[in-house]
Amino acid sequence: MTSPEQRVFHIKAWQASGLSQAAYCRENGLNAKTFGNWMRTYRNTHKRHQPASLIPVTIKARVSGAGSLKLCCSGQHVLELPAEISPQWLGELLKCLN
Repeated sequence: MTSPEQRVFHIKAWQASGLSQAAYCRENGLNAKTFGNWMRTYRNTHKRHQPASLIPVTIKARVSGAGSLKLCCSGQHVLELPAEISPQWLGELLKCLN
């Protein structure tokens, strides 16, 4: 049986390792399904305790001949969407990207 501290240690070590969950579990003698349960519990616990954060957005007026909406993020990432996209869908997308 592992303690909550050991579980968090393994989760953080896996995140820093660059390995898939399965590979990390193999290398550390952990059951992959058990590790997945640890991850689910960890995410649920930490989501409730994290304050909401905002993504900075700059709105610039630009005429686009293609009729599209471009979201330009830091790091030079650009997401181009059709202009007729649902505002509700876009809001859900931005929540997921947070």
